[in-house]
Amino acid sequence: MEKLLIIDDSEEIRKQLKWGLGKDYQVFLAGDVEEGLGLFRKHRPRVLTLDLGLPPDADGATEGLRCLGEILKENFRTKVIMVTGNEERQNALKAIEIGAYDFYQKPIELAEIKVILRRAFHLAELEEENRRLQKSAVHGLPVMAGLFGQCLQMQQVFTTIRKVASADVPVLVLGESGTGKELVAKAIHGESLRQEGPFVPINCGAIPENLLESELFGHEKGAFTGAQARIQGKVEFAHKGTLFLDEIGEMPPLLQVKLLRFLQDHTIQRVGGRDTIEVDARIVAATNIDMDQAIAQGEFREDLFYRIGVITINLPPLRERGEDILLLSSLFLHRYAEEYGRPVKSFSGEAQKALRSYEWPGNVRELENKIKRAVIMAEKGQIEPGDLNLGIGEGGAVRLGELNFEGMTLKDARDLVERDMVLSTLNREGGNIAKTSDILGVSRPTLYDLLKKHNLQGAAGK
Repeated sequence: MEKLLIIDDSEEIRKQLKWGLGKDYQVFLAGDVEEGLGLFRKHRPRVLTLDLGLPPDADGATEGLRCLGEILKENFRTKVIMVTGNEERQNALKAIEIGAYDFYQKPIELAEIKVILRRAFHLAELEEENRRLQKSAVHGLPVMAGLFGQCLQMQQVFTTIRKVASADVPVLVLGESGTGKELVAKAIHGESLRQEGPFVPINCGAIPENLLESELFGHEKGAFTGAQARIQGKVEFAHKGTLFLDEIGEMPPLLQVKLLRFLQDHTIQRVGGRDTIEVDARIVAATNIDMDQAIAQGEFREDLFYRIGVITINLPPLRERGEDILLLSSLFLHRYAEEYGRPVKSFSGEAQKALRSYEWPGNVRELENKIKRAVIMAEKGQIEPGDLNLGIGEGGAVRLGELNFEGMTLKDARDLVERDMVLSTLNREGGNIAKTSDILGVSRPTLYDLLKKHNLQGAAGK
């Protein structure tokens, strides 16, 4: 979820915007310049709203313009939307000259501010994607819609995406957490005839079962307690575009039936509704579970599997991508060195050895997080092994105690190492999920997947 910072001295406006925008963005609130700058430096939002009149000059514009200048000095690409009164138009135009993205005059109308915010975030995303493309060209790294790689497996993925994009059939993307399944879905959408339509993602494993049906198919007013208005679901929002169903393997059986019905006749009914609604949306689904096993255990419908998996794309884990590890590492290094203004230029030989030796249980997502941390922590112009926080010693051996690998296959040994790292870190941090995921360099969803995979849910605390 995108981060949005709101800097306004009016508590009423702050509450109004958080209430109106909290479902779409991770909202942070500040009432003055210093608090706003602190939150900006901590969370690095790409877009923020800034009131011109802030204390101690609430009736003037000096503090608002000062805050704008400080923000743009730290990151000139930030999209700052100035919020002004009718009498402040001249100062608003001055803010635009300084570098503000846009201005909006009070009183606040949520529908209008939402349009401005969507446009600002979209522009920020396009600019960032353009920078990524330029960097990838510099480093000679093949790229497609944010996906990078030159290994044979990734070239096959790129070829498959190009072939299936225009076919308008359902696609199932398989791969471990952190391999880039959503990026594949975006690439398919971007290469398809639906590219001008919406791309609507939903994580089927992150939404409680009792809410997922409404999120997907919408509901009518009065359909259940708290349903005070008619709400469209993600399927309807994806009309003429692409619906990305992430973690589809976690979808409850009842909803699997409803999704199968939609795939068969392209119609839905909202929760509590009787009208049949036609929807033209392409389905791209993804999962990191073993679908054959899920079908055998009765957890996933076989007929639905064949419907969503007309075309299947298998994403390789990072540990199997060879020199892509160093190529991606270099790409992330240059990206974050520029973003954070750090004079880091390269990796030492030992750091490169550590990058190659590590198993990367969190895949590309983990690699990006580790490199970002290393860029920030490095004290020299070169990243050393200690900056990467990989838990790898001098010989590239992982410090995991006396593990016995005798008689094991490579996969069994890898699983044992992975389980030991997760469990030892979790125990050391008292079961704290947030700290453990940060230390291991993986996201919380990835850590939860690992806990489930190794049957360690009981070791987790908060």
